[in-house]
Amino acid sequence: MIALAGVGMTYRAESGVVEALRDISITVDRGELLALVGPSGCGKSTLLRIIAGLRPASSGQVAVDGRPVVRPIPAVGMVFQAPVLLRWRTILDNVLLAAELSGLEPEAYRARAEALLRLVGLDGFADKRPRELSGGMQQRTSLCRALLLDPPLLLMDEPFGALDAITRTQIRHDLELLWMETRKTVLFITHSLTEAVYLADEVLVMSARPGRIIDHIEVPLPRPRTYEMMATDVFGRLRDRIWQQIRKTA
Repeated sequence: MIALAGVGMTYRAESGVVEALRDISITVDRGELLALVGPSGCGKSTLLRIIAGLRPASSGQVAVDGRPVVRPIPAVGMVFQAPVLLRWRTILDNVLLAAELSGLEPEAYRARAEALLRLVGLDGFADKRPRELSGGMQQRTSLCRALLLDPPLLLMDEPFGALDAITRTQIRHDLELLWMETRKTVLFITHSLTEAVYLADEVLVMSARPGRIIDHIEVPLPRPRTYEMMATDVFGRLRDRIWQQIRKTA
C-alpha cells in the first residue's frame, strides 16, 4: 500500500539547511497496522505528510497504492493529536465535514456517519457540540471523520497523546477492534512504546535527526490484544528492544 525508496527531506531554516530525513526505504502491506516511533524531532510527522502528499520529499520516490505521490492524495484519512473539531457544528456535522471538503453531498453520507458514531460508542451524541464531549469522545469523532469516505489508508499522528492514561487505554483498544473490522492500512505515530507494541503488527524505529529507520520489529502477539498481555515477557522484550534502539541515537 505504501512504498518509499530512498526518501530524504531537507529544508532551509534561519540557521541554515536542516536535514530532517535521510534515506527512508519502507513498504507497508495492504491491511497492515504499523507503528512509527522515535525521539522527538526525528521527522515522524514530516514523513507522514510526505506520504499523504502534503509535502514533497527532497529526494527519493513515494508511492501509495502503486501510484507515485506528486500531490495531496484523496484516498487517505488523517487523524492528528488534536481533534480539530469546529466548535459551532454538531458532532454529526463535524464528521460530515469530510464530504463537504471533498465537494460531495453530505446528506449522501449521513447514514454512514451515524453508523460510524455508533461503532465508536457515540450513539446519542450526534446532536451535541464538541464542548459537551470529553477529550476521548472528541478524538473518536475525529476518527469517524477520517473514515467517512472509506479511505483505504489511515495516517495517525500521535492521536492519543493529549488523553489521560485511562481514556488512552480504552481508545487504543477501540481502535484495534475498529481496525480488525475494517482492515484499513494504518500508519500510526506514537511516543508510547507500550502503545506501539499493543497496537501494531510491526514497529518501525527511527533515529534522531536526520531520521533514519534503524529497526523493523515484528509483533507476534495474537489479536485481539489484551491488557494482560502487557505483563508478559514477550511484550516486555519487544518494548525493551525499541527503547534500547532509541537510546543509541537519542
